[in-house]
Amino acid sequence: MFQDGDVILGGLFPIHLRAAPDANSFQSKPQPVRCVEFSQRGLRWALTMAFAIEEINRNPELLPNITLGYKIFDSCDAPSEGLKGAFKLLKGKEGSGSNYTCSGVPSVSLLVGDGGSSQSIAVSRVVAPFGIGMVSYFASCACLSDKREFPTFFRTIPSDNAQMKALVRVIQYFKWTWIGAVAEDNDYGRFGMRSLIEEVAKFEICIAYIEFLSPGRTRERMQQVAETIQKSSAKVVIIFCGESDTMSLVKEIRLKNITDIQLIASEAWVTAFHLWTEETREILSGTIGFGLRRAEIPGLREFLVKIQASAAPDNPFVEELWRDIFGCSIKISNQTLGENASPTPYKPCTGSESLETIETTYTDVSQLRVSYNVYKAVYAAAHAIHNLLSCENGKGPFMNAICGQKSNFLPWQVLHYLKEVRFTNQFGEEISFDKDGNPIASYDLINWQKREDGMVQFVKVGYYDAALPAGKELVLDERRIDWHGTALEKKVPVSTCSDGCPGGKRRAVRIGQPVCCFDCLTCADGEISNQTDSIECFKCPTDYWSNSRRDQCISKEIEVLSFQDSMGITLTAISLFGACITGAVAAVFLYFINTPIVRANNSELSFLLLISLILCFLCSIAFIGQPSPWSCMVRHTVFGVSFVLCISCILSKTLVVLMAFKATVPASNAMKWFGPTQQRSIVFLCTLIQVIICVIWLVTSPPLPAKNTKYQSAKIILECAMGSTVAFCCVLGYIGLLACMCFILAFLARALPDKFNEAKLITFSMLIFFAVWVTFIPAYVSTPGKYTVAVEIFAILASSFGLLSCIFAPKCYIILFKPEENSRKQLMGKSETNRTTTHIKNDERSMKINISI
Repeated sequence: MFQDGDVILGGLFPIHLRAAPDANSFQSKPQPVRCVEFSQRGLRWALTMAFAIEEINRNPELLPNITLGYKIFDSCDAPSEGLKGAFKLLKGKEGSGSNYTCSGVPSVSLLVGDGGSSQSIAVSRVVAPFGIGMVSYFASCACLSDKREFPTFFRTIPSDNAQMKALVRVIQYFKWTWIGAVAEDNDYGRFGMRSLIEEVAKFEICIAYIEFLSPGRTRERMQQVAETIQKSSAKVVIIFCGESDTMSLVKEIRLKNITDIQLIASEAWVTAFHLWTEETREILSGTIGFGLRRAEIPGLREFLVKIQASAAPDNPFVEELWRDIFGCSIKISNQTLGENASPTPYKPCTGSESLETIETTYTDVSQLRVSYNVYKAVYAAAHAIHNLLSCENGKGPFMNAICGQKSNFLPWQVLHYLKEVRFTNQFGEEISFDKDGNPIASYDLINWQKREDGMVQFVKVGYYDAALPAGKELVLDERRIDWHGTALEKKVPVSTCSDGCPGGKRRAVRIGQPVCCFDCLTCADGEISNQTDSIECFKCPTDYWSNSRRDQCISKEIEVLSFQDSMGITLTAISLFGACITGAVAAVFLYFINTPIVRANNSELSFLLLISLILCFLCSIAFIGQPSPWSCMVRHTVFGVSFVLCISCILSKTLVVLMAFKATVPASNAMKWFGPTQQRSIVFLCTLIQVIICVIWLVTSPPLPAKNTKYQSAKIILECAMGSTVAFCCVLGYIGLLACMCFILAFLARALPDKFNEAKLITFSMLIFFAVWVTFIPAYVSTPGKYTVAVEIFAILASSFGLLSCIFAPKCYIILFKPEENSRKQLMGKSETNRTTTHIKNDERSMKINISI
């Protein structure tokens, strides 16, 4: 396409989507490249440039007295054809016809194009040495932002880096952590995938696979990619391809009946209306993707219809457009039309075909996105030329030499002003370029929705604006989205390698797999995770423990032997029962205090022993209940003193009886050292030693309440810490020492007469005492929690009952049930015939001593 003017702008547009593969035999001259797959969108983009130039030419305020012209070439969406068009645009102004001469001055001042990144890379490298500015409307590769390599390149479409940031924000918003990606095997696809990898690395998003489509688009390769999509567990797939590749892939996906994937479109095809067909709509329904900002350009549709209606019949684009839309040929005959003609015969057109009454991709101006970019690119070029021509020597920020010759300016001068261009167009959008030649990134989030008539509707469901504050760039209305396969349910698809770990579990990455593939492990005891997909479990504070679901820290259960506990109630009852029984025995002894058997057993020591036993029974109650500083000190000291008092009384009784019967010399005065005063002194001194030990214990390191979590981490055992272990051992050791002395003395007196001898009973009681406390030590050490206190109470009660039953039960039995034996005559009566005279004398001596005592 060509239109003359004072200033010529070049244009490269993919009016065809690919060049037919050549089969050169290297034996004959290669045939010209044949472009195939006519693109109505590409033609609309090219004509939008023509429309914008005509609109500018009619504007008296922009470029007055200057007309713009254009030279537009078909790049066939191929780098080779784009380069061919670029070389034609570089042809010097002096050349004409087929005689291409290099005059050193290019025929165009600025180039609009190309449509693809790979084509733009190739063309930019060619035109850059000539200082020709190049403004692309659809080349989004991030690589083109490198000004060292592409110094003259600008664009009105945001870089793929911005697009990938926007896409990843959407993926993150919908919590898709396992995605697939398919891209073209060219600069656009490879740089796009590099940007994708870099962006997802900032978040917990994994790419299941990346497949590249080779330029040839063979059926075999398409099948391989479709199989990868089918086998993968990723249900969200980004297709970062052009329209033609996308169409081929979607058809193959349809043949394999893959209907459970959610497609994410790149801006290259997100509004490609012609992709929606009877066989592809099942796959494309619900597709989302970012498209360029849309605008409604007044008069463009009328221009598109008018220019084609007035075009010459032999215009190849008109011929192909009519064939593509109406399925007929403008040519009456079926002859081929140049290199772009199709070998398939078409019926002749009737002449009644009209673009005004039909909706096609070519005439669809409801989604002017790329066309709007073309429109902005032309106006940016026009404003740059306008600023150049408006330059006045000695005025403005530029030196005189910058203005140059306005009648014969050079492309590098236009390039200089293009860098500084800044204006607001009629749609209220500010047009400018940053230092890398990129515009401010802004996109519309598009959702493919099926209309009632079966056609597709591109619905804007949100937008992305890089100019907004960080974290607020993405704005969307989730309620308006129709997802693939769930248009009625409005249910967001799920795409994860592993299901999320709920609260109470943590993620454990599988060895050799991405971080998105993991197993969910339950948190250990005492640890929680209260967030979904928690990487680690957190330990609860000291006084807290994890609940059964491991998602909350709760206060630890307090374990203490309380009075409300069944065990505590039982032990309390037994203690009171023992104290009452001991009190009853004391009452019996008090009532029968003047009887021979009570008097013969040293009533004073007996009552003191009974009192100490009552204390032993009652001190066990102090071990029950929540520990406090006073209860901890009282329970251990009262226990230690009361048992020593009890053992001291038994020791004193045993010592007196033993000395009485062992003093065989009639005139011996040994008994005067064991009178009542001496007996009291023995009890007092023995008890005083224990009191001193307890006082030292309480002063230096007393037993205090403590929280024990050693045995049961989920519970807090309230107990009395011993404070000084040495002092506690001394208390128990001293009790054991006195018990050993009692046992030895009682063992020595075991052969004394039965009627007056308690040695056997004391020996047996001491054996019970030892048995209880020897078994107590390992049980006390190994029993956890409140049972430790229960074991201690049991030992106190068992030893107390043993002493009470062994020493006082036989006497009470005689007093209450054998009163006839509780007489002086019975106590002084002779024993069996085998008893010796010595024994009789000893009995009489013992009787006298006991009675005197």
